[in-house]
Amino acid sequence: MNIAPESLEGVFDRAFDSMSRARTAFTPHLTLREVGFITNVSTGIATVSGLPGVGSEELLQFPGGLLGIAFNVDEDEIGVILLGEYEALHAGDEVQRTGRVMDVAVGEGLLGRVIDPLGNPLDGKGMPVTDQRLPVERAAPPIMDRAPVTVPLQTGLKVIDALIPIGRGQRELILGDRQTGKTAIAIDTILNQRGQNVLCIYCAIGQRASAVAKVVANLSDKGAMDYTVVVVAEGNEAPGLVYITPYAATSIAEYFMEKGHDVLIVFDDLTQHARAYRELSLLLRRPPGREAFPGDIFYIHSRMLERATHLGQERGNGSLTALPIIETEAQDISAYIPTNLISITDGQIYLSPTLFELGVLPAVDVGKSVSRVGGAAQRAAYRAVAGNIKLAYAQFEELEAFAKFGTRLDESTRRSIDHGQRIRACLKQSESQPVTLLEQIAVLLALTEGLFDRVPLEKMNDAEQALRKAAADIPADVIERLSTADKQSDADRTTILKVATRALAPFLEPPDAKPDAKSAT
Repeated sequence: MNIAPESLEGVFDRAFDSMSRARTAFTPHLTLREVGFITNVSTGIATVSGLPGVGSEELLQFPGGLLGIAFNVDEDEIGVILLGEYEALHAGDEVQRTGRVMDVAVGEGLLGRVIDPLGNPLDGKGMPVTDQRLPVERAAPPIMDRAPVTVPLQTGLKVIDALIPIGRGQRELILGDRQTGKTAIAIDTILNQRGQNVLCIYCAIGQRASAVAKVVANLSDKGAMDYTVVVVAEGNEAPGLVYITPYAATSIAEYFMEKGHDVLIVFDDLTQHARAYRELSLLLRRPPGREAFPGDIFYIHSRMLERATHLGQERGNGSLTALPIIETEAQDISAYIPTNLISITDGQIYLSPTLFELGVLPAVDVGKSVSRVGGAAQRAAYRAVAGNIKLAYAQFEELEAFAKFGTRLDESTRRSIDHGQRIRACLKQSESQPVTLLEQIAVLLALTEGLFDRVPLEKMNDAEQALRKAAADIPADVIERLSTADKQSDADRTTILKVATRALAPFLEPPDAKPDAKSAT
C-alpha cells in the first residue's frame, strides 16, 4: 500500500503537536511516601523497619494487598499483626503506610449476611452493600449519654427470664465447661428476638467452620437471619484476624445502636480471643503475666464490653446488649480469664456439667448465677409471679442435698422438696424452643400458687405443654395489660389462674394420694 509523503508528514505533525500540548499542560506533583521493609516474618506477625512516622494501631499494607496493624512501635522497628495469609511474605519485601486505622464496613446491607472481620463475604452472595466505615476500636459512650437498664431482653428460656433476668443494655456473661450448652443459650436468645425489634450480631471467634455452619443453618431455618449479622474468624485463621473479630462485630452493632435500634451481640467465645491475644503478645516479646497472659488482657476485654450500653433519649435511645461466652476448665470459675470477665460484666450465667449429665437442661446453676440488674429489667407482671421462685428453688436444692443422707423428713420439708422438684421440672426446656412471655407468666403463676403440686412428676412435661397451649385462651385485654401495666391486678391474676386450673385438671392426682417424692432428675 503506497502513501504519499505529504500525508505522512501531516500525521507526524499532528502527533508532535499533541505531545507538545500534553507536555505543556502536565504539572508534576511530588508526594511524600514512607516505605519500609520486612526484617522478619513469624507466625502471624512481622517485624518492619524504615517507617519512622507510623502510629500505634495504624494499618500497613504488604505485598499482595495483605494488611497488618502496627502493634509494637519501638525506636528501631515495628511489630505488626498480620491480618491474613502470610506465607508469601519474605524478609526485604516492601511495606507502605496507609495513614488510617483498622475499620470495618457497616450498614443495613449486612443484615442476613455472613462476613469476616475485614467485611469480605463468606456466604457466596457477593460484597454486601454498606453505608460507611467505622473504626473497630472506638471509645465507649460517656456516662452522661447513658440511661438506666429498665427494658427486659426476653431470652425465651424460663430459668433465665425468671431467675436471672437480662435487660437491654446489660452485659451478661455465659460461662461453663466445654459442651454444657453455652452456645445453645445464646442461639435460643437470638431466635426469641423474632418480632421483638431487636437486631442480632453473632460473633464466632476461633470456632470450627462446621460449628459455625451449623449455627447459620439453624438461624436460617428458624427465619432469624433476617435480623442477624454473623461475623466469623475461623480457628485456622491468622491470630490477628481472630483478635480483631469481636471489635469489628461491636462496631457493626454500634452502628445500629446509634440509629436507635436495640441490638444483641453474642461473643462466642472470648476464651479463643484471649488465647489469640496471648499468642500475639508472646510472639511480639511482650512480658507474660499470670497464666502467660499479658498484663493488659483485662483492658482489651473491658474496653470492648464497656461499649455495650443503653443510650439516653438525646442519643436515640438505642441499646447494645452483650452476651460474652467463656469456657472454664474443670469447673474452675476462679481462673484468670473467667474472674476478669465476671468483674467486667453485670452478672453471669453458670452452666453446670453435673446438671447437664442429669438431663436438667438448660444446665443453669442458679446458686452460682446472678444478674446485677435483676428485677429492674423485668416487667411488673412478670416480676410479680417470678419473685418467690428463686428463693423456693434455692431452699429446695439445700433440702434435697440434705435429704440424700437418708434423714427422716417432716411434712413441711417434704412439701418443700415436692414443690422444688416441680419447679425444676417446669424450668427444663428443649433447645431451640423459646417460650413466649405470656406462656411463661401462666406457667410461673401456676407454680407460685402450687397448682402443679398435685401433678405427678412423670406428667409434668405434658401438664406444662397443656398449660402453655391454654395460655392462648387468656383474653386480649389481659394480655395487653400484662405487657404494659405497672402492676398486676388481682382480677388479671384470677383470670390467668382460672385458665391454668382448667388446663391442669386432667393431670391432677386424687387428693388422698401420697405426695410424689421421687427426684425430678
